[in-house]
Amino acid sequence: MKVAMLTSGGDCQGLNSALRGVGKSLYKIFGKDVDIYGIRDGYRGLIYGDIRKMDPSNFSGILTLGGTILGTSRQPFKTMCLPMPEFSGKTKLDMMLENYRKYKFDCLVILGGNGTHKTANLLAQHGVNVVSLPKTIDNDLWGTDMTFGFQSAVDIATHVIDCIHTTATSHGRVFIVEVMGHKVGWLTLYAGISGGADVILIPELPYDVDKVCKVLKKRKMQGKPFSILAVAEGALSKEEAKLGKKALAAARAQESYPSIAYRLAEELEPYVGTETRVCVPGHFQRGGPPCPYDRMLATMLGAAAARLIREKHFGCMCAMIDNQIVPVPLEEVAGKLKKVPPNCETVQMAREIGMTFGD
Repeated sequence: MKVAMLTSGGDCQGLNSALRGVGKSLYKIFGKDVDIYGIRDGYRGLIYGDIRKMDPSNFSGILTLGGTILGTSRQPFKTMCLPMPEFSGKTKLDMMLENYRKYKFDCLVILGGNGTHKTANLLAQHGVNVVSLPKTIDNDLWGTDMTFGFQSAVDIATHVIDCIHTTATSHGRVFIVEVMGHKVGWLTLYAGISGGADVILIPELPYDVDKVCKVLKKRKMQGKPFSILAVAEGALSKEEAKLGKKALAAARAQESYPSIAYRLAEELEPYVGTETRVCVPGHFQRGGPPCPYDRMLATMLGAAAARLIREKHFGCMCAMIDNQIVPVPLEEVAGKLKKVPPNCETVQMAREIGMTFGD
């Protein structure tokens, strides 16, 4: 049995924990009858043949290690079937299939998020035996209740908001904490609620800046001189939500603000009459060791992937559904985004305890 593994897309906590879960389980199941190969830097390594054989020692001491020992990269799905001059007109897909067959792999284990799973499904459609694992700090992957990396990012973003509370209180300021999440707001929603933010702005619920101002003014009139906003980097105003993708990108490109949080700060300060500051934790949310929950989840998913390989159950993603690890067909996952339902229980609960979404 020859199994290859790769990590693709953005890095996050739990990738090494998942690799360890797969590796240790495969050695336990197959013993000396399995050879495990690591593909460097995601799909790029499979395209260019940057592949090396691993041994049991590679999976020791990495449970608590952040990042990925295999390296990662982003390879846009839309480029997979375009001819590449450096390969005499062959596509990236052609080269990946060629290297998969050259090494005579029996299975490819892929760890990644949305874009990664689109390519994983493409490979499966072309005869590659694929088992995938769901990773992303955004928790936006269709077909699973939870992705590893999410809870660790929530912990970090929440800690940032916790720390901002003291300085915001001391100076009587409005603080905007910009949380990662271009297309979905799960991370901002969970961190905002856990950190006690007064306003939460996410892409799924376009905001009205006037309504946000009213909330902040009301807090000030009630003797609460500070306020904290948890804002997703992909948050949209109601006006922006009416624009198409290209029009929105063009409009944002014309602005001089580094990000949505800075624009919002400039809009709010004159009307609220309170100093407004911005905090952008950025890639801190992806870094550091995985939290215990992610170590557990990633290990469980990794072990489940090894079982699927033993059973020759390919073309699926290991998912967490109703606290059970189950296989979900890749075609049901690829190309679908799990957004925050505007009227979901979590949003309703946040409203009930006095938080506002500016809508």
